[in-house]
Parts: sequence; C-alpha cells; structure tokens
Amino acid sequence: MSTVLPPITDFVNGGWGSPTVDLGMALEDPATGDEIARAVATAPERIDRALAVADAAQGRIDADLLDGIATALEPLLPHIAELDTRATGVPIAQTELLGVIIAGSFRLAAAQLRAGVLREDRDGVQVHRLPLGPALCLVPWNAPAPMAAHKVANALAAGCPVILKVSELAPYSVIPFAEVVAEHVPDGMFQLVHGGAEAGAQLAADPRIRAVSFTGGLAGGRSVAAASAPLLRPAQLELGGNNPLIVLPDADTGTAARIAAELLTTLNGQWCRALGRLILPAGRKAELLAAIGEQLRALRIGDPLDPATEFGPLVHSGHRAIVRKAIAGHVHTAYGAVPDVGNYLAPTLLHGDLADEIFGPVAGVVTYDAVEEAVALANALPYGLEGYVCGTDEEAALAVASRIRAGEVKVNGSSIMSLHLMTPRPAWGWSGLGEEGTAETLRFFTGARVLGVEGRFALHRS
Repeated sequence: MSTVLPPITDFVNGGWGSPTVDLGMALEDPATGDEIARAVATAPERIDRALAVADAAQGRIDADLLDGIATALEPLLPHIAELDTRATGVPIAQTELLGVIIAGSFRLAAAQLRAGVLREDRDGVQVHRLPLGPALCLVPWNAPAPMAAHKVANALAAGCPVILKVSELAPYSVIPFAEVVAEHVPDGMFQLVHGGAEAGAQLAADPRIRAVSFTGGLAGGRSVAAASAPLLRPAQLELGGNNPLIVLPDADTGTAARIAAELLTTLNGQWCRALGRLILPAGRKAELLAAIGEQLRALRIGDPLDPATEFGPLVHSGHRAIVRKAIAGHVHTAYGAVPDVGNYLAPTLLHGDLADEIFGPVAGVVTYDAVEEAVALANALPYGLEGYVCGTDEEAALAVASRIRAGEVKVNGSSIMSLHLMTPRPAWGWSGLGEEGTAETLRFFTGARVLGVEGRFALHRS
C-alpha cells in the first residue's frame, strides 16, 4: 500500500489550487497521533469564484458520461479506501466494503436516467424533472468518498452544477475522486473546495446555491436549515441518531450479542446509524451483557491498515477528547485492550441511558419489564434515524419495529447498508429532513415542470 498522502488541493473554475487558509489544527495519523498535515480551507474569494462559475455553468450530463466516471473510478477504489482509512482510522476491510458505493453511485444514477427518471408523464400530460441549479454537497469525515460519490452522482444526473465541500478532517480520498469527475464533466459542472464551518457557512448562505445536501451533525444541520429557510431553498439533511436496539425477551443470546457489538463498533462507532441505546429485558441483562462483552473483547484491535483489524482508532485526538468528556461522570464499562499510542478508545457501555449522540463506540444501557415499556424507551428521545429490534419470532419483532419512531428499523440486522438498494433512507425529528436513497437523492436535486393542453383531459370522466 502507498505511504504517501496526496497534497490537499481544490478544484475551482477548471484549475487545481492549494487551499491557503490554515485552520489552526493539525491533521493526525489516527493510529499514532502523529501530525501529518495542517487542516486547511479554500480561501473565501476562491469559494466565491466557485459559486460564480457554478451559477453560470451549463452542460449536459447523460448516462454514458456517468458510466464513464464509474469505469474510471473502479481501478482507483483500493487507493481511495486506503486514503479513507488513513484519514479516519476506520479499518481497511470496512472502507474497502464501502468503496462499492463510489463507482456504484454513478452506475445507479446512469441506470435511473436510462429508465426515464426525469420524465413522469401522467395520461399524456408531460411532467419534466428539471435541475434546480447549483447544488452544494456537504460531506462529513467518517466515510468521505462514498458519501461524496452518492451526492455528486445524483446531483450531476439531475443536471445540476456541483460544488463539493468535504470535512477538513478527511480531505484526501476525494482528491483522486474529484480528478476523475473533473476529467469527464463539462466545464463548471463540478468543483471541489475544502474547509470547516466557516467555508460551509459561506457556501450555504449564498443565494446562488439552489439546493443543499448535507450529512453531518445536528448543529451543522440546523445552520444549513437556518441559511436555507429565508431563501425557501430545499435542504436535504441527514443528521445524528442516538439509535435504539431493543432486545426482545425471546432473542437468541448469540445473535443479540453479535448485533449489539457490531452496531457499537462498525466504523469504530463513528457513524450516524450506530448503536446509542441498548434496551434489554431486565431479567436477561446480566446474561446479555456478558455475551456482548465477550464479543467486544474478542475484537481484533489494531492498525487500521491491517486487513485483519476489526476495530481501530478515532479520527482525531480532539474528537477522542470530546467522546471521553461525554463518558466522564457516567458509571461505565470499557471492553478490550487498546494501544497506548494513537487515538484509540475502547468500546464502552454506560450503566444508564444516553440522552445525546456521542458519535463514538459508546452506548447507554437501560432495561425494561414489558415490551410496551421498551417501545416507550425507544421513542423517548427526539431523534429518529435508525432503530433495531432483535427477536427470534420475526413477526413479533416486526410488530415491535413498526412502532419505533425512526426512518428505518432493522430486525435482526446490523449492516451499515440500507435494507434495500432502492428504498428511501428517511430522517425523522432531530435526525434531519427529507429522504436520501438511490432514487430520492436524484429527485431532490430537481423540480417539476408540467406541460399540457388545457381541456384535453378531464379530471373526472362519466
């Protein structure tokens, strides 16, 4: 594997440049804690130039072009996965798995265009889905390249000029991704900038942006919503989730333990659909916690670039400090021995409920006596992204799942992937606005125009 990280570069108005704003923070190797670069941002005047270029851009994006991007990306996927691992600490086995999303997003967008997603005629009345205009794609640090690909592919398929801004903590993997996209699309249809909250605020506040797709934390999502509201501009927001797992009284111990451990530690606990609240039947608490602890202690913890590693370090020492502060004051149990160097933090269960998302390998534990109480506990917080139910009787478990207030609820599952490739990924409550997904994201970047001859079609026919 390569040991050289690419220089942090942006792409504005057809040219590559170096971001010049130092954000006052070092980027780290998560596995060692060593400084590897400075966190930087694209200069405000260069961001303004990107906005002007996007506002003036015109170009045709068709299915063949999107397939061409996918074909060019496919040989780069191992390199992109390594860059995401080196930036985030997520084990390479997981970043390689998520890598299928990168080229796959462009394949799926191409397939939707060929299937006629931009025409939705009704009984001869023409319904055209048209691009809203310049689209802003704001991507977090935990899976930067896959999330960038999902948003960018669909915005381009809709016909929107795209400005992509990635997190300042994980800028590397989107650079080879952006190189491929930039080589294929017409001038001005794609640009890449870097930065933190200030760069994001500048972009989100600009009326030349006609649609914003944001994945990130609650505070950032509220800022995007506040900037978009006066403009009456659509914002797709996927925010945090303090997600519950209800283990039903009839659950198989091994299955429940595996699901809980995987939800707690996938992406090192740094994902919005991770386990936040473990809801156990009171009579089985000791048994289940013992089994979960056994699963967690068996995890292979180590170098995230080692294909055998199952659990790695957190993205940055600053983030680890935030997670540690959230744990402080709670009675808790940590599982497994982590290295003394780097940004490692052992998987941890709190002895009590957890009111807010921590975004690390930490969950609260609460118990119930009756299933009604378990459902009430699951629905007690204002989040509503993901829910999980574990039970041997699948029909009974589905009945419980149907009562959980969340956009998606998995029964006896813990995959990071959606239940189905073509189902929406909704966000309820504090978890966001709108629906992401294969079809939903493409449609988000469009508006409808309806054409027809009045009087040709009657609403009601006798």
